[in-house]
Amino acid sequence: MRWLSVFVIALSLSLAGCATTRPSVYLVETNGPYQLDTGDVVRVTVYGDAELSRSYKIDDNGAIAFPLVGSVKVRGGTTEQAAGRLATALANGYMRNPDVAVEIDQYRPFFIQGEVRTAGQFPYAYGMSVRAAISTAGGFTDTADRGRAIVYRRQGNEMVKGTVDLDFLIHPGDTVVIQERWF
Repeated sequence: MRWLSVFVIALSLSLAGCATTRPSVYLVETNGPYQLDTGDVVRVTVYGDAELSRSYKIDDNGAIAFPLVGSVKVRGGTTEQAAGRLATALANGYMRNPDVAVEIDQYRPFFIQGEVRTAGQFPYAYGMSVRAAISTAGGFTDTADRGRAIVYRRQGNEMVKGTVDLDFLIHPGDTVVIQERWF
């Protein structure tokens, strides 16, 4: 009887070493308002001035080239903050009490690579999951790991990665990697 309890304890300890600690959820904070970045296209409306009201693409420096005032930095801010920056720039000698609104016209693309039929850059649609991204890329290849993906996301000045399931919501600018399954 004593040997049986020693055997059970030894077996339990050896099996405990087989457990994985891989996270099943993304470890990066995903809540909060959307932050503008390079590649986004914003629709700017300046009330009372139809010539300034149009769509602008955020350039590599994180700014939009706006008529009259030049380059205005908007990277990392929300649409409300961008509207405030534009209104401040216009109020500095060009308009009296400008009323500016900014909204997303087109999100920056996402990227997908690995074991999908067509890897590359694709337009982002609001609320897109990893599963939808895979469908956009033509589906899995025959050797794809169909249960999980790796998502790379920029957070501040660094790139963070996490292993996620297929129902995880991606963001604009994310890179999704589908790995090969090992039999």
